[in-house]
Amino acid sequence: MGTAHRNRTVQKQPNAVALAAPADCENTRKFKFGFILAAFALTLLFAATSMADGHAKGEQSCQGFGPQTPRDIDQLAGTNKRSFSLAPDYTEMNLCNIHFHANAEHKAKDFAIYAGKGDDKGVGGGYQCAISQSLSKAELKPVSKSVCGGIEPGDTVEFHWVHSSCDVSPGPTLGACLSDSCANPDLRVETQVFTVVNDENAMDFEDFRYAGAKQGSLHQVKALPTGTGLPVEFAGSTTGPSFDAQQCSPLQVSWSVRPHCAKVSIQSLAKWCESNVFDEDHAHGVRELVTDPALLSEIE
Repeated sequence: MGTAHRNRTVQKQPNAVALAAPADCENTRKFKFGFILAAFALTLLFAATSMADGHAKGEQSCQGFGPQTPRDIDQLAGTNKRSFSLAPDYTEMNLCNIHFHANAEHKAKDFAIYAGKGDDKGVGGGYQCAISQSLSKAELKPVSKSVCGGIEPGDTVEFHWVHSSCDVSPGPTLGACLSDSCANPDLRVETQVFTVVNDENAMDFEDFRYAGAKQGSLHQVKALPTGTGLPVEFAGSTTGPSFDAQQCSPLQVSWSVRPHCAKVSIQSLAKWCESNVFDEDHAHGVRELVTDPALLSEIE
């Protein structure tokens, strides 16, 4: 199950904002969420101010933020000066969340077909797999019912297996990745881009799901995809359509992105969306690709 990575170590800095987490009691939870919302509001205000200043001066916004994600993993250059230590291998961490995006958020040679910018929620944006253009009629045959909120054969999806250094159990949203006693965890995201096909002989997502049990002392998926290239490892941030080049994410995340697409059975994907501990029943929108070297870490 273990996969080799490109390793790089740099200096650690604390996260600027903690992810939302469940609390032991109602008052504590209300206090935490109030604090987090206030901190996040300040982050957005800072981002908006940076954006206004940047536009006024004709300069890049998001000044002072760490490296951002998603990116073109074939482009290794990055000049962002804020650094942090990459998280341990995922086998040494707890799986805390699995979610997925409609189209690939990242870009690589194998998934470089531009789908568009998307709407204000990132729907319709991102990149598609090259293999999606050469599928057979059988692989593209429509299914009889809606799958995962509208996923169809031929679609591209990007899956994120999120891991935390906290002693937590897998659950919905990134709030499951921390706890009352662990509010500033190391985070690692293992990533695979799939082309969805109507072929039960394609990869079975059942092999990559969380089965509800620990392996040793840690929560882990059954396995992660193999045969799709050596994962490209780099320092970045959270993704999703809430952020862009003018409104950056303050969170620090270690990424491992597999460079090749794989075909996944739409039947197995439908089964996972119907029942999983993450309450995932549809694909999320994407964040626009980050291209400014000043917002990217160097990939070594």
